[in-house]
Formats: sequence, C-alpha cells, structure tokens
Amino acid sequence: MPGTVATRCARWAEPMNPNVSPAARIDVVLIASGKYHDIDYARLELLKLLAEDECMRVRVFEDYANLDAIRASRFLVTYTCDVVPSLEQQEALRVWVEGGGRWLALHGTNSILRFLDSGLVDSPAWAPHLMQTLGTQFIAHPPIAPYRVEVADPEHPLVRGIEPFETTDELYLLDAHPGLQVLLDTEFEGAAEGFVRDRWPRARHPVMYLRELGQGAVLYLTLGHCRGHYDLQPLMDYWPSVDRCAWELPVFHELLRRGLAWAGTRDIPHTPT
Repeated sequence: MPGTVATRCARWAEPMNPNVSPAARIDVVLIASGKYHDIDYARLELLKLLAEDECMRVRVFEDYANLDAIRASRFLVTYTCDVVPSLEQQEALRVWVEGGGRWLALHGTNSILRFLDSGLVDSPAWAPHLMQTLGTQFIAHPPIAPYRVEVADPEHPLVRGIEPFETTDELYLLDAHPGLQVLLDTEFEGAAEGFVRDRWPRARHPVMYLRELGQGAVLYLTLGHCRGHYDLQPLMDYWPSVDRCAWELPVFHELLRRGLAWAGTRDIPHTPT
C-alpha cells in the first residue's frame, strides 16, 4: 500500500531538515565489479540491504563512467577489485565528495593489482588522486586467517555498542593518508607472502574509517572478501572452496546497515551485537 512506503520513509527522514519531505526519494549508485571476487554475491547482498529502505532507488554499474548518475545521487557504494577510474573520473569523484557526496567504499575499492613475471603481486601507485580521496591504498594482505578487530573510537555512532570481534577475512595492509578518523582497527606483524611488500613490522591497521573532505566524506570498510569456484580465472580454473569471510558475521551486516544509514544521512540504527 502506498501509505506503508510513506510511513517507512518518514521513519527514516532527515531530522530537523525542512527541505526533505517525509517520503523523499534517495538516489543511490552502486558500482560492483572487478577481479578475483564473487562480485555477483556481493552485489546481491548489498542490493538486499539497500532494499530494506524503500525510499532508496538504486542504479547499478560496473565502472565509474556514468558521472551524471553519480552526480545526481545522494550517495555512492562501491565493491570492486582493481577497477580504476580515469583521471577525469577521479577528479569528478573528488569534486562530488567535496560538494557534499557520501561514499561508502568497501573491500577492494582502493586496490590496483599487477602480477609480475616474478610471480609476485604489486600494488603500484598509479592513481594517487583516487587514493587521496579514499584515504588509503591497498598494498598487501597475509594469507586469509582469523584475526581480531578492535573498536578504535567506541563513542562514534557508527560503531557505538559494537564489541571487538574475530573474523576470518583478508587483513588489509594499507598506505594511509593523514586525516583518517579510524573507527575499527587491528594489529598485525609478519609476512604478506606473494606480494612485493611482504614484510610488515608490528602496527595497527585501519579496518573501518571516516575521511571528511569538504562538505562530504568517505566511509571505508576493508572487510568483506568473497570468492566462488570460478572467480580466480584465468589464474586458476577452479577454486576449491566458496569463501564468504566476514559476510557470514551478523556484526558485518550491522556495520553495513549503519554505513548505508550514514551514507543516506539517516539516523544510524543500533542493533545489539
């Protein structure tokens, strides 16, 4: 019934903003594509979460080429691996964020991967403008194994009430720019075998952070690796397992819901974890 949608939208409407009607439509762009991940799975899971708010209307793309759609959106969600926008697109993304856009960037959005003749994987600094906007660039990860995620800023609404948790996922080792507000982090010391930069001293690494830029911001969450049987082609014809990593954890879905509420300038829901 039409009244049901209006009621739901009114429940989420921006508080104290007379310019937003109770049933205001929220335009969203989702970019989901890339290598070595089960993009179909991640895309579907994100669309299901977005569908929980019936005010959100989503357009889905595989790259950043439709700048008009991004400019017209309230917020942008990306789940990619080795998908690098052109310089023109990078500059437009920066202007859009600084003008008030909100970008929920997930997992491999900050990755550039090159497989060398030596067999190692390099993460070249070929898109500095993009990485400055995002706040980090992926460099390496150790083999997938359990690790503990800690809450770095427990009073922030995006992580308030979240308890430290263990996940089996890719632990992202990053080059970070100044000015990050780290919300979740983890500690690592050891080897990232198979990557050019494979030795890492003990340090804390962001898992979830905010980066404010002008009137907008980027919220980055590194968790969420997923892979199906055929997602390593052409490197490997058949991957023997189906990997879901943090997607199997209720706390990950809670963090995504909070991130989507933040991106849509909604009140952030708090479900006990």
